[in-house]
Amino acid sequence: MSNKAVINTDQAPAAIGPYSQAIKAGNTVYLSGQIPLDPATMEIVSDDFEAQARQVFTNLKAVCEEAAGSLGEIVKLNLYLVDLDNFALVNKVMEEFFAKPYPARAAVGVKALPKGAQFEAEAVMVIGD
Repeated sequence: MSNKAVINTDQAPAAIGPYSQAIKAGNTVYLSGQIPLDPATMEIVSDDFEAQARQVFTNLKAVCEEAAGSLGEIVKLNLYLVDLDNFALVNKVMEEFFAKPYPARAAVGVKALPKGAQFEAEAVMVIGD
């Protein structure tokens, strides 16, 4: 018997490949990378980096909530930026969505992201006891 469950919500973009929005194993939830797609249109929300970052965290929040958790329960966050000059803007937007203690985090500069996105984030969340 498996304790693995698929997490899926229409409040976040549908998967654009062979993956799940998240997988829950026990009390740990592994959230797939979110790019700044509007879940209703499946289009990038804006060319503006801050708008993209807000949408990414909004999408992650929706998946967390579908898994009966919250952004505050994320223990590890991985960020991918096409332009590391936007690092300070990521920090600014993160402070709108996260409170102390902040999750452990990595930020990586990448050459490109799906659909021409400027930003992507993935996370690990631990819920419950």
